[in-house]
Amino acid sequence: MIRLPPRDILDRLKPIERFGLGVLLDCSRLLAVDDPAADVVRLSLGSGEHTTVSDGEVAFPRARLAQLAEFAAGAGEQRSTASDRVGRVPPSENALVKLNHIRDPAVSREGPALRKAVEQAAGRRPVRGLAPWPAGRRWAVAMTHDLDLVANWFGYTLLRVTELASRLRLWQAAEALANGLAWLGRNPVWQGVSEVLTVEREFELRATWFVICGTPTLATMRAGDISYAPESAPVQRILEAVAAAGHEVGLHGSFETMLDAGKFREQRDRLGRLAAAPATGVRQHFLRMRPGATHREMAAAGFSYDATWGFSDRNGFRLGVADIIPGWDAEREALSGLDEAPLIWMDRALSKHRGVDQPDRWVDDALELAKACREVNGAWVGLWHPNLTPPLGFPRAPGAFRRLVEVLMGGQPYADRLDRLVSWRAARRSVRATRIRPDGSIELRADRKWDGPAVIEDFRGGLAQSQSWPGPRG
Repeated sequence: MIRLPPRDILDRLKPIERFGLGVLLDCSRLLAVDDPAADVVRLSLGSGEHTTVSDGEVAFPRARLAQLAEFAAGAGEQRSTASDRVGRVPPSENALVKLNHIRDPAVSREGPALRKAVEQAAGRRPVRGLAPWPAGRRWAVAMTHDLDLVANWFGYTLLRVTELASRLRLWQAAEALANGLAWLGRNPVWQGVSEVLTVEREFELRATWFVICGTPTLATMRAGDISYAPESAPVQRILEAVAAAGHEVGLHGSFETMLDAGKFREQRDRLGRLAAAPATGVRQHFLRMRPGATHREMAAAGFSYDATWGFSDRNGFRLGVADIIPGWDAEREALSGLDEAPLIWMDRALSKHRGVDQPDRWVDDALELAKACREVNGAWVGLWHPNLTPPLGFPRAPGAFRRLVEVLMGGQPYADRLDRLVSWRAARRSVRATRIRPDGSIELRADRKWDGPAVIEDFRGGLAQSQSWPGPRG
C-alpha cells in the first residue's frame, strides 16, 4: 500500500506529470490508500535523479515522471509532422527507437522497481498490492487477427511470389506459385481462418478479430486498403464462425477514417449490424494513424480502446509498456478517453519488412517479447494474420501458429479477448483502499465494474485478502 502526495502537491504537477504518476502507480500494482489514519509508506516527489528510500517514505524523482509519461503517451510522435509513404509517423520519430530501446518495456519495469522500494521503506508497515490479472494469473495474452484479405486472393499470392523472388528466394517463390495455382477455384482464405479457429478452440483461447468495413473501389484495392465487401457471403461466413467461437470483433479502420470521426462512426455502425454486436475496439489498417489526432476521432466515434500503437516494420514496445494504459492527448494535455492496448508483435513486421521468411523465427521473436511481458506481470498483444497459408505463399506458417499458441498458453497466462483485458485493467486501476481496519483487513472502493473478486496480495505475491468486487458490478 502507498499514500500519494497531498492534493496541493499533486495539483502543482503538470498534466503530463500527473499522467506519468498514474501510469507508474498502475504498473506498480500498489494499492493507494485514502485512509488518513493508516500507517503506510508515503510517496513523495524528489528533485534528484534517483529514487531514494527512507523509513516510511519513497521519494521518486519528479523529472522522471515526465520522461516516463513522454514514452507512454508517444508524445514525441504526437508532436511530429513527419510522414512515411502511407501517412504514418515514421518509427525514427519514436523516442525509444532513438534510444535503441524498443525491445524492453522500460516504463512497465518502473512499476516493480517502485514496489521493491516501498517494500524496503515499509519496515513493519503492511505492503499490499492488487493481483495483476484475474484467476490468479501473473501475466496476460491477447491474440489478435486482422482480416485484411477475403476476395481476389490470387493477386496476393502473386505479390508474395514477387516479394520472394526479389530476395532471390526462387525456390520458395516457385513453391508459393505452385501452391496458389493448385488452389484456384477454391477458398484458401476460409481455410486459413478455419485453421486459426481450430487451434484457438483446442487451446481454449478467445481472440479479437479486426475487420475492415468500408466499401471497396478500384482505388482502395490498388492502395492495398479495402479489398472486400463486408456484406459478402464469405465475410459473413467468417463473422458467424468468429462469433460462434466466442471471439470479439473490432473495426479495422480503413485509410479514410484516419482523421474523420464520421467515417469511423459509419464503419463502426456498419460492422455492428453485420456482427450483431457493437465494436468497442479499433485498430487501423496498416497501423495508419496520426497519433493524438486519430485517437481524438476514435474517441468521438464511440470506441473505448485502440490497438494501433505498434510498429509496422519491427516488433517491440512502442510506448515502453507491456500493458494496457489510458491514452494521452498531448495537444489537449488530457486523457484521450481511450484505453491503449499497444501491439507488441506482428508476423508481417518480420516477413514483409525484415526479409525473415522462416515462420519459426517469427515465433521465436514473439516468445522473446512475451518473456519480457511476463517478467513485469504485463500483457502481450500479438497479431497473426489468418491469410498466412500455403496457397498464399506461407507453407510453414500454420504449424508455426500452432507452436506459438501452444507455448504461450503453456505459460499459464490470462488469455482472453482484448475487450475483456481492457475492462479488467480499467477496473483494477479504479480500486482504492478507503480504510484499514484494526485487524488489518482493507475496505475497498472501485469506480469501474468487474465480474470477479477483488484480490489483494502481500509483497511476495501471496493472497492477503479476497472479496467480492467493490462498487459497480458487471
